[in-house]
Parts: sequence; structure tokens; C-alpha cells
Amino acid sequence: MEKNTILAIVLSVLVVVGWTIVQGIFFPPETAPAAPAALTADQPVSQESGSTLSAASGNAGPAVVNQLAVETFTETAAGSESLAEEHVTMDTALVKVVFSNKGGDIISYKLKEHTDQDTFVEMVLPGTAEPHAFSLTFGAYDAQPVQALFQVNRVSDTVIEFAKDFSITTAGGEAGQFRLTKRYEFIPEEYLFQFSVTIDGGSFIPQLAASNAAYTLGFGPQIGPAFEKLDQRYEYRHYLTYRDSKRRQENVNGVKTIDYDTRWAAIAGKYFTVIALPDNVPVTYTFSTQAEPGLPAASRLYMTRAALSGSKTIDTYYFYIGPKNQKDLAIYDNADNYFKLKDTRINAVASTSGFLAPLENVLKWLLQLFQRIVRNWGVAIILLTLFVKIIFFPLTKKSSETTLRMQALSPKIKELQDKYKDNPQKLNAEMAALYKKEGANPIAGCLPMLLQLPIFLAMYNLFNNHFDLRGAMFIPGWIPDLSRPESVWNFAPFRVPILGWSDIRLLPFIYVASQLLYGKITQTPDQKGNTQMKMMLYVMPIVFFFILYDVPSGLLVYWIMSNVLTLFQQLAINKYLAKRKAAMASENPEPVIAPRKKKR
Repeated sequence: MEKNTILAIVLSVLVVVGWTIVQGIFFPPETAPAAPAALTADQPVSQESGSTLSAASGNAGPAVVNQLAVETFTETAAGSESLAEEHVTMDTALVKVVFSNKGGDIISYKLKEHTDQDTFVEMVLPGTAEPHAFSLTFGAYDAQPVQALFQVNRVSDTVIEFAKDFSITTAGGEAGQFRLTKRYEFIPEEYLFQFSVTIDGGSFIPQLAASNAAYTLGFGPQIGPAFEKLDQRYEYRHYLTYRDSKRRQENVNGVKTIDYDTRWAAIAGKYFTVIALPDNVPVTYTFSTQAEPGLPAASRLYMTRAALSGSKTIDTYYFYIGPKNQKDLAIYDNADNYFKLKDTRINAVASTSGFLAPLENVLKWLLQLFQRIVRNWGVAIILLTLFVKIIFFPLTKKSSETTLRMQALSPKIKELQDKYKDNPQKLNAEMAALYKKEGANPIAGCLPMLLQLPIFLAMYNLFNNHFDLRGAMFIPGWIPDLSRPESVWNFAPFRVPILGWSDIRLLPFIYVASQLLYGKITQTPDQKGNTQMKMMLYVMPIVFFFILYDVPSGLLVYWIMSNVLTLFQQLAINKYLAKRKAAMASENPEPVIAPRKKKR
């Protein structure tokens, strides 16, 4: 078993180290550039000048916004009634949304069916600056957002409108007005809602064109839930677009504008996502990771509308803000939703990609099947691990038989190696002839392990990212969430120097014990005196202990059960091989050589 043991350990090391390196290369943690200097009320964003824009009432000086200027003033409605900033709350079965009439923005968006520690998951994650989800700027994305006070019209329990009149002066000095209206319509049992922008201004509409950009909608500065850092393994932000019938991941470091035909764009975290789906509105998308005060990293999405034409424009958008799972996303492909949307392909946000995707989908289906039977995700993980072990048992048994066969040939192989040590070509030919004569295949011993490597990778990705494991309890009081590391003692705010640990976790210690016990029982007699093998069998589990200390508990439950099941499997195989070895010895007994008689 020596070669197989060494190969298994080496493969495990290569898998974990290689996986970490690949993520570091292709999904590096975001390093946002320094935040740009704050714009003052009279600081221009663009040196070009076009039409000037002001609120319908007011008397303060102008603040230049791209090619349009917005005045700061004491807001009035209908020319006389004073407006004050107010917050409006909307509750549905799934979300609790808080709006501000300052800009008509969303300042809080909580998912009522998903928790983050002791509160609902907050999807509008602000820094120290004021959040601006669904803020609007006249012109490009880098202009200052409109922060005028809007009139509020609560149309119904699930529909709300924000409206504001603005005055405009053309480059030729002609004055006029237009009305901006932002409308939100929510559906009680769905995470997708409709958002529309209406600009009604007669002949002055074409004047809202700055560098071919009428206005820009922005979402940010970050989607929730809260995080300490985006390490790209346990929490990340991916920037996705859908074009040419494929989901594509955009590499964003700073600012990236998508100027090709794109159906939708999304910011996706590990478990939650924001998806923007314009309804035949000509927009370009811009992703930004530029720093925001008070945030470890920013992740903004902008949609810039092309120049307007006509006397009135109504642009409709659909936004999905919620869990990143197939159950909630798939209904927008088959028209089984309130707005009768179909073939949107927004469920691709939650799809597994890569060459392991089919395998991972099969494992996910099996995991969900076992969960429906036992109603516990932790037990479902154990059953899935057992199922995989049973499926691969014939291959493992065959591998062990090959190992036994190779051990029986070991004296003949050694003889050939000594005989042809100076003639490698002849040695290879003789070795091949020996394997053919004896019906042995050394590669057959390694093949089962190579076949199980994709299973390991798919399992790792499944237990690290599967949405249903978020908040899934295994053992009350110990493992309340299989998507997070478990803890038996938290000693925060103190952290272990260098390692940064703030918790004592039990599963990593159980993993090390299972790995050491497995190495002890499966150790062959020739390995006991081998110092190098002892290092591999006893030191590597300690190394893995530090690597796996903070991984999701679901992954460690799988790995521990895999070790335990492999241990019992190996004991059964060893017993079987002992009988085979005894049978082979009886069939081919070693010749008994009579002792020589002593001479008298």
C-alpha cells in the first residue's frame, strides 16, 4: 500500500495547494484604488458646458454635474409647500425596503427570510458615507447623484413613486421644465421588482444629452451581507454579464465599462446577488471597485442610458435582489412570475461553470435528494459521502489487489533492476515483458485515485458554495450553520497572533485525529522504519489542520466522514487481501531446501 498511500497524500496536497493558487491567480482579492477626492458644491466634473439644469424652485448657487448644473436650495413642492427629508418603509413577504425622498433612493433593503447573525441580511451595504442605491445622475456615471427632495406618492402597499420638477436652460438661453419620476413596483412573493424612470419635458428632452448619456442609474456601494474582507474563497464579489447566450465573468480592477450588447449584468456574492435587467432600454454597464469610505471594498454597478429623443421617455428595468439559488431565479425563464418574464437566463448567475459543472450538478441533486429523505443537511452530507464510497468501492478493491500483485512481483522486479541497472532501455523492455507475463498493470493501482480526484474537487466546490447549506443546522448548539466554521469557544476580540484565530473549533481536531488514525492503521510494515513515510503520514495532517481550520463546517463533515469510511473500507480490504495472500502462498509454496549434511 506504500505507493498508493504516498500518491493519495501527494494528490491531496496538490489539490488544496493548487486550488488555492488557482483562486489567487484567477480570482485575486480586490485591491481598490484610493478614493477620488470629494466633489464640492461648485467643483466641475467636466470642463465642457452644455445646458444648465436647476430645481424648479431655489435660490442657491449652482453645482456643476457633468455638463448639467443642479442648484442646492430649500426644496419646495407645488411652488409653496416646504419639503423635508423623509424615509418611507415598504414591507412585503420577502423584503423590507426603506426609501428616502432625497433623490428617491433606496437606503435599506433587507431580506426577511435570510439572517446575518441576529438580523435580516442587508443588501444595501453602506460605508461611512450616505448610501445611494438606485441613485440617478444626469450624464455619465462619474457625475454627482441627484439629491434633491422629491415628492412621495404611495400608490399602493407595493408601489411607490418619487417625482420632481426641474428647470432647464439650453445653450441658446431658452428656459423650460421637465419632470423626473422614479417608480418602484414590488411583488409580495418574489425578489424581482420593476423600476421605471420617466422623464417628461416636451422639446427640452433632447437637451438631457451629455456625451450621449442622458442619465445613469447606480447601485452600491456594496451588496451585503457584511464582511471583513473579500478573500475570494469564503466571500467574494463576481461581476457577471450575459451576452452571446453565455454568462461571462468580467475582470474588474478599478472601473470597467461594458460597451457591447449585453442582456443583463450582475454583482454576485457567495450566496446573494443583484441583477439588472433593462426592458429594451439602450444602456451601457459600468462596474466599479473604487474605494468607499468605511468599506473594506466597494462593488458598484452603473447603467448609463443613451441620449433621449421625443417629448416623453419611460424606461423600464427589472432588478433581482436576493438569494443566489436556482429555486428563486428559475421562475424568470418559464414565465411563472408576476411580470410573465421568460428566457431571461438570470438563473445562470447561480449556475456552476467549468468542466466539473455536470459532476457538481449530479452531486447537488443527490445531496438534495438525501436531504428530502432525512430532513437534515448534515446527515445528507454523510449519506452522500457513503454513497460515493460505495460507488467507488470496486475500483478501490481492484487497486488494492493490484498493489498486492505488485508486492508479490517485487523480488523479480528487484532482480531485473539489479541485472540491468546500466541498461535502462533493456530494463524497461524486461519490465514490460514481466508485467505482460504476470498479467499485472502498475497503473491500475493509481487509476481509482485519479478518478476520485474530480469528485473531491466537485465536493469541495459544492459544500463551499451550495446556497441551501447557508444557515442549515446539523447539530444544535454545535454546528448551527454548515456554510460557516463551527465554534465551541469564541474569545474575540483577542486573536491568535499570526494565525488570526478568534475561535476554538472542534471539527479541525476531529479531522486531524481521523487522518492520523487512518495513517496508523493503513501503515505497512516496511513504512514503519521509513522516516520519510512517517513525515508524510503524520506531518501532513498537521499541515492540513491549519489549511482547513476556517473552512465551512459542511466541508469538514464530508472530509471527516470520508476518512472514517475509508478507514473501515481499508480494514475490510486488508482482511480480504490477507486471505488472498494466504491463498496465493498455498498455490505457490516456496520450495523447501534440505539442509546440507555436515562432513565428517
